[in-house]
Amino acid sequence: MSKRDYYEVLGLERNASPEEVKKAYRRIAMKNHPDRNPDDAEAEKRFKEANEAYEVLTDKEKRAAYDQFGHDGVDPQGFGGAGAQGFGDIFGDIFGDIFGGGGGRGRSHVQRGADLSYTLEVSLEDAVKGTNVKIRIPTSVSCSTCDGSGAKPGTTPEDCSTCGGMGQVRMRQGPFSVQQTCPRCQGAGKTITDPCHVCHGRGAVQENKTLSVKVPAGV
Repeated sequence: MSKRDYYEVLGLERNASPEEVKKAYRRIAMKNHPDRNPDDAEAEKRFKEANEAYEVLTDKEKRAAYDQFGHDGVDPQGFGGAGAQGFGDIFGDIFGDIFGGGGGRGRSHVQRGADLSYTLEVSLEDAVKGTNVKIRIPTSVSCSTCDGSGAKPGTTPEDCSTCGGMGQVRMRQGPFSVQQTCPRCQGAGKTITDPCHVCHGRGAVQENKTLSVKVPAGV
């Protein structure tokens, strides 16, 4: 099934200004929002069409591609489109920097960090128009008391007596020799006899970070 023209979806001329695009989108989105039209499939369809049109026509590069090539210019499967950035990508870029992840584009060589789930409540108006909100999330940071060593200030971790500081031990099973993580130091190669009183030997403490998150229009 072919898509409707984005300008037609918002009831606009092709030379409409960015402000006219926003006004048209808000009018249609408010009228057809699912919260106002429960169990109305047609209203939901119009709402999704408006979201899609708004995302393209308010982005200068996407709009130029659409004006020149039509839907093929902005379709992820088309020859000109890079695809719209999903909600998961937005949060992935933000949290990837904190947790060591590589959720953003062009950073696939960086190891992905742990996923983070955050429940956020926004008003109907903010959901339609989009907004920026500040959230607080827990994250681990290096302990400043022991500089991340895990040892009490004035002392240092010692080489593990079991693996000799290698973090690995070899276990012989018949004719075979198997290398395993050292059970004493858990692969760290070091042991702490006098742990830091702040991080209790972990070398890291938990802190809350405040982040500014952009909630896209129409979520």
